[in-house]
Amino acid sequence: MIEEKDLKIKTIKNGTVIDHITHGKALGVLRILGIGEGSGYRVTFAMNIPSRVLGRKDILKVENRDLDPAEINKIAIIAPNATINKIRDHKVVEKNKVALPSEIIGTLRCSNPACVTNKEREPVVTDFMVKCVDPLVLICKYCEREISVKDLT
Repeated sequence: MIEEKDLKIKTIKNGTVIDHITHGKALGVLRILGIGEGSGYRVTFAMNIPSRVLGRKDILKVENRDLDPAEINKIAIIAPNATINKIRDHKVVEKNKVALPSEIIGTLRCSNPACVTNKEREPVVTDFMVKCVDPLVLICKYCEREISVKDLT
């Protein structure tokens, strides 16, 4: 039987490692990044890995792909403990913890069908204020509807 301390995930030469993803959220992070069948990116992911801090966590490694700030903000919404590691020549050259911005613009859709942001004739970009980080609660700037993390799945 393989012990957990013997489990290894292959290193990547260049790209991004997203560590400390909330357990069970790795596939959501892949969706955020637009990585799926036919995307062309080589991805390694591990789910339900033991973690001293989180208990369990997921990890994603994406070769030859860097993340832009908007993608990192989206990841912070569903995986607020995630760490983004930039890899060059098999070494971590930059390491950053995601941080949820106080305002989320144009990323999410309001769950209120009557909200002005959901009207085709009104080209209004969504805008949410972060009311609470843990558990995540957002408020739509236009209709004032509260949205929790369960509403985002």
